[in-house]
Amino acid sequence: MRNYDLTPLYRSAIGFDRLAQLAEHAAANNGNSGYPPYNIELLGENRYRITMAVAGFAMDELEITSEGEKLLVKGSKTEAQTERKYLYQGIAERGFERSFQLADHVTVVGAELEHGLLNIDLVREIPEALKPRKIEIGSSRTIESKASKND
Repeated sequence: MRNYDLTPLYRSAIGFDRLAQLAEHAAANNGNSGYPPYNIELLGENRYRITMAVAGFAMDELEITSEGEKLLVKGSKTEAQTERKYLYQGIAERGFERSFQLADHVTVVGAELEHGLLNIDLVREIPEALKPRKIEIGSSRTIESKASKND
């Protein structure tokens, strides 16, 4: 794997340090194995769903934590009470920890476990102050009269 030096980006771009950190994190993120498998769906313009295959996990063995812009999903298997003798074991019964980096204003709105699939629903809610707004164009007289009313 290549190591990219993002120092020039830090020197010439103001306010993009978070983007550079995300790129560094993605490049160095070898810890997340392919277990458990998951899908990320786009359900609408601002709606997403993460679906994770967590066969064999009970609801109380799963934990979802959202802190800032990081979503962490953990699965902790409890010890089996009866000893089993497998001829073949293809279902992994090991714990896992998977993290997702969320974009600005993306929040978790719900989660459900159904048929061995954990569905986590997310939505992007852009604050009203950050949404585009139309600016009225007026004459210099209009601007002056509005300024005098505010004084």
